[in-house]
Amino acid sequence: MFDFDQYLGFLAFLGIFTLGFWLMLFLITFVIPYWIGGSLIERLNEIKEEKKAKREAATH
Repeated sequence: MFDFDQYLGFLAFLGIFTLGFWLMLFLITFVIPYWIGGSLIERLNEIKEEKKAKREAATH
């Protein structure tokens, strides 16, 4: 069976592994899609503003 030190090490390993698992799950399902979606929306708005500025410059 386990000694007390080995038991504490095993619990520490399980705790760190579990925290890492939930962190990766959170990052993959929420943070990264939010980051990519926000950057795409921002880039599309920049493109729209560039086209609008070119149109206004052409008419004036």
